[in-house]
Amino acid sequence: MIRWTIVLLFCATRLMALGQDETAWRDSLDAYWNRINEEFRDTAHTPLPADHRAHFSELERFAPDAGFRVQARYTAKRGDPFGMTTTTERRPQYEAVGVLRFRIAGRKERLTVYRNIDLSKKAGYEDYLFVPFTDLTNGESTYGGGRYLDLRAPLAAEVELDFNRAYNPYCAYGGRYSCPIPPAENHLEVRVEAGAKAFAH
Repeated sequence: MIRWTIVLLFCATRLMALGQDETAWRDSLDAYWNRINEEFRDTAHTPLPADHRAHFSELERFAPDAGFRVQARYTAKRGDPFGMTTTTERRPQYEAVGVLRFRIAGRKERLTVYRNIDLSKKAGYEDYLFVPFTDLTNGESTYGGGRYLDLRAPLAAEVELDFNRAYNPYCAYGGRYSCPIPPAENHLEVRVEAGAKAFAH
């Protein structure tokens, strides 16, 4: 009897902890998108076309889905500097710093993590890491040019990769922006129905 009581107490404690983690994750996700929406409402910084600003409320995104919050194994692997292709003739210098391997939607996938060499020399961006990617939703429910995730160095051997935070490049909203195009090696053969949706012009 005592043994079963201990087991039940353990299960109840575990369920409570999981519930608290879920609540904290959703609160953090809401705060993340609220910050982005505030930036889009700020006429001094918004990438929105002028005719969309007056009616803008918030960016359209998929409902939070914990299935797109994955644990990835990180392997550091420095690459040679290269000019990343963008939507213009600009070729900013990036370098690969490592690879993330994970399972998502029942598939084993991988993404390369990059560092913008010039940006990393600016105060406040020394630890900024960039994960651009494409997936099977591009051109349908999400922006055709792919989406981005941000990480901060140093990365541990295990990294939480939350696609619910995937955001669009400014080019998704129109205007004359120069946006990095995700390298072919960062294409995911799954539908990532999480994060920002395509912008309805």
